[in-house]
Amino acid sequence: MTRTSEARGGGARRRTGRRQRRRLRPALVVGLSFLVLVTAGAGWLYLRLSGNIDTFSADGVSKNRPDADASKGENVLVIGTDARTGGNSDLGGGDKSDVGRSDTAFLLHVYADHRHAVGVSIPRDTLVTVPPCKLPDGSWSPTRTDVMFNAAYSTGETAEGNPACTQNTVEKLTGLRVDHTVVVDFLGFSKLTEVVGGVRVCLPDDLYQQDLDPHRASRGARIFTKGVQSVSGQRALDYVRIRHGIGDGSDIGRIRRQQAFVSSLIKKIKDDGFTPTRLLPLADAATKSMTVDSGLGSADKLLSFAMSIKDVDLHNTKFLTVPWKYQGSRVAVVQPDADALWASLKDDRTLDGKDASGGRAARAVAAPSAAATGDVDGAGASVAVYNGTTTAGLAGDAARLLTAHGFAVSATANAAAQDHATTTVTYGAGQRAAAQDLARLFPGAVLTGGTGLSVVLGSGYAPGATAPATAAPAPAPTAVPSGVAAGARSADDDICSHLSYG
Repeated sequence: MTRTSEARGGGARRRTGRRQRRRLRPALVVGLSFLVLVTAGAGWLYLRLSGNIDTFSADGVSKNRPDADASKGENVLVIGTDARTGGNSDLGGGDKSDVGRSDTAFLLHVYADHRHAVGVSIPRDTLVTVPPCKLPDGSWSPTRTDVMFNAAYSTGETAEGNPACTQNTVEKLTGLRVDHTVVVDFLGFSKLTEVVGGVRVCLPDDLYQQDLDPHRASRGARIFTKGVQSVSGQRALDYVRIRHGIGDGSDIGRIRRQQAFVSSLIKKIKDDGFTPTRLLPLADAATKSMTVDSGLGSADKLLSFAMSIKDVDLHNTKFLTVPWKYQGSRVAVVQPDADALWASLKDDRTLDGKDASGGRAARAVAAPSAAATGDVDGAGASVAVYNGTTTAGLAGDAARLLTAHGFAVSATANAAAQDHATTTVTYGAGQRAAAQDLARLFPGAVLTGGTGLSVVLGSGYAPGATAPATAAPAPAPTAVPSGVAAGARSADDDICSHLSYG
């Protein structure tokens, strides 16, 4: 090839390179512009969502709080408020200068495995102890006993209410640390139901204007028809607020319908899918509707929490009301059932006694002792007995002891390991009382939740030993009584079931 032809070839290559670079420049510019727009859009969206969020000060949160490390699960207090500020009076009625009130509250426990959750409703008329709470002038209120639960939110008598006081009261009531508090108002709730395209609900009867406003002189027009329907906006708000015309017209019945509504809302959101198209309008509406503690006071924190619970199965999402009974016209907490519920949540045990701690070993709880065991009656409860030591014959000896006290021994065998120092009594759902009686026969035994009733003998077990002369206080139980668990609602239950009380 001649020099001229070489030069021509080189020039052609240079021209081809320049053409390729010219073609690449627009593509590069478009690509970079796209990245800038996406980044700017994400930033705009982040600022928009964060700008929507209102927070309340942590100054009013009690300094005397339950241990933050007691459970690996998270506890979120959700408060529904009828504060009249910011357009809420148009939806809820009432004077705009009125005190902010809370008619709805539940404690949502998200188990450490992020596969289970339970929401425990606390009726507004429940008689509780309200601990000291910060007032608008900076002072703290005195402790109040036997007052209605919703009085906590009204402490200080401001239009915005006092969510920190409600949080303090829930921690006092449950012994659980509230990790986050979320307040949802009328207007925000109404908008949220519109964004999701309506929520399916069910009514056991036709309802009329007088049922929503009992002060009306006449029944008025029909506002709801019996059966399944979709509601949003004002109608959704009316559904969750209505008390009269269904069952005994109590707040307890209304709580059941609210639990059914929240279940249906969760189902709708999960069915629609966690896509950006669905999530962004939902996040926008949700952040506009809420006042949160400072720990959730940014878009990334809220979205991170939301995504952490997206895998909780509907069937494993439960709702129930704190164990209660009527005390005159008010509601009293039933013990020890309520303490059993709080203890199970603290230990990350589901309502049916399963370990949902995400692999964390269950905490053993010291079993109660008694001055004598003569009054122990097993009432035919079936127990398996295992020897957890190298001493021969202990299982047979314990089986004879249990039989003498009315238990039915289903099996005697060696345990999987013979190095147990302490006797352990294991029990399943609904067997706590039987387990406590059984443990009285084995001084120093510990109770732990599990499946079925059984005892593994440790080296501390001595045949014929009796309990100490001084009775120790009963421990906080670790399983929920069967009657409490049976009243729970799953998020996938029939929406027409358990909608009233009385």
